[in-house]
This record gives sequence, structure tokens and C-alpha cells, in this order.
Amino acid sequence: MNQTTQATAIVTGAARGIGLATTQLFLSKGYRVAMVDRDTAELQSVAAALQNVLAVDCDVSQEDQVNAMMHTVLQWSGRVDVLVNNAGVADFAAIQDTTFERWKTVMRTNLDGVFLCSQAALPALRESKGCIVNIASISGLRASTLRVAYGTSKAAVIHLTKQQAAELGEWGVRVNCVAPGPVKTKLAAAVHTPAIVNAYHDAIPLNRYGSEEEIARVIVFLASDEASYMTGQMIAVDGGFDATGVGLPTLRSD
Repeated sequence: MNQTTQATAIVTGAARGIGLATTQLFLSKGYRVAMVDRDTAELQSVAAALQNVLAVDCDVSQEDQVNAMMHTVLQWSGRVDVLVNNAGVADFAAIQDTTFERWKTVMRTNLDGVFLCSQAALPALRESKGCIVNIASISGLRASTLRVAYGTSKAAVIHLTKQQAAELGEWGVRVNCVAPGPVKTKLAAAVHTPAIVNAYHDAIPLNRYGSEEEIARVIVFLASDEASYMTGQMIAVDGGFDATGVGLPTLRSD
């Protein structure tokens, strides 16, 4: 096992989007980062351009893969100081079109993955008195059209965060949660029509989408010593979206 004094973060779903932005910000703060994703080709591509990273192919919904990932990380670093449970899938469908298989697919990654990675990292986090940052969504706070599986999974992540914080605090392990609102990603740009974009802008007090980097800054803050007395908290990084009214008429029109 490679023992190092350099702080090590694990970021799941690190091949793109918020996970990649978070990885880059941790690196700028002097961390080593284990980048975890199941998209092997994209993960290897982005990791090749970075230093002080380890790319680990892993489906976080599979217990055997998670355990193997944690073994690989510890062989590389000898420690884990931060776990960012960012990996997730989105499956937007009306309730009547959401089959049990679709429901289970979302839950396996978005909820089971958070549980499995946290359990696997716990011995190392106890040793380092480290922290966990779970990534939920504004959809876990406010119900919205087409999100019965996704929103429910993210609401569960918020509560799991509180459960973890309540039990792990005695070991000095902090657990917090970030709930992003609409974020300007490549995926959002591909699927959000101009009408949907305008509707979101109308519903968000700051009148814009957030950026991946803005979400990453809150994640890294929660992992830092500046948040040393924060645990069991959920922070919505949403431009004020949760503070406003309900629904998007453009999404309901279908």
C-alpha cells in the first residue's frame, strides 16, 4: 500500500460535468483524486490530461465493483479524506410510463451507489476523520413533472445524509449534501429546448442556470476545514429555485 500524507479525495461520476469540475478544483487545492466512473473511454480520456489522479472504472451500483474500487484506491494512496458521491443517472418519465425496471435502475445508482461507496470508504474515513459529500438535486426537495424515480431517489439521498451524519459524527466523520438546481451542462444543452430554458429562467430568482464550477466550489468548501463544524446539512445551490413557486408549465404541457 502506498502511504502518503497528501489528502486524497474520491469523486464518483468524475468523467464529466460536476464530477469533473469537482476533480479539477480538488487538484487545484493540492489533493490527489481518484476519479471513478463507469464510462471507461471518457474517464481515461479526461484523466490522461490531469496529474495526481487515478482513474478507476467502476459501476457504483455493483457492490463487488465498489469494494474492488476502494481496494485499488487504498493501494494507490493509502488513505481517503473525502468521498464525493456524485455518480447518478436521470430517467425522466411520467408516472404511468415509469416501469419497475426503470425505477430500480435509477435507485441502484442514485441511492444504492451512495450507500455502497460510503460503506466501503468508512474504515478509511474513520482513520482520517474525513468527510462525505453526497450530491442530491433540487428535485429531491420539490416535486416536479417527470421525476418520480429521479426525485424520489434524490430525496432519499438527502435523508441518508442526515442518517450518516447522526451516526458517524462520534468518529469525527462529517457528512453533508449538495442539491444542485438547473446546471448548464452538455446534457442540459442537448435536451432543454429554448422554451424549457426560458421557463427555468422565469422560475429562478437569479434568472440563469448555474455552472458546474459553481456547484464544485460548494462541494469543495464542505470538504474543507472551513466547514469543520458543519454536518448533516443540505445546501441547495440553485439560484433561489427552491425558494420560488411550483411547476414548469412548459414541462406540464405534454
